[in-house]
Amino acid sequence: MNTLSLYLQAILYIAAGTNHFINPKPYLALMPPYLPAHAQLVIISGIAEIVLGVGLLFPATRSLSAWGLILLLIAVFPANVFMAMSNRFRKIPAWLRWARLPLQGLLIWWAYQYT
Repeated sequence: MNTLSLYLQAILYIAAGTNHFINPKPYLALMPPYLPAHAQLVIISGIAEIVLGVGLLFPATRSLSAWGLILLLIAVFPANVFMAMSNRFRKIPAWLRWARLPLQGLLIWWAYQYT
């Protein structure tokens, strides 16, 4: 993959992770009710996105960071399923909520390019 793709991916995760702290409300809303400590999980996932996004920028940590992102994307997948199935998100068109699920696969593939 080219350098632009790498930097774009790193920026995406760093920005998304930072947004967990600037605007945590949407992330809290995505948390399935069966998970404990929603606020702490949002903070942990935000930190993980920032650290792993920065890790992509350095050859020495790139592969480990890419694997970490893959694991993170798998870990947050249940929140995307919850969003797709929950009536809580009726304002978002159903097709868009369901489209997020295969998008996770695309994001996993993208991260895998740097393993």
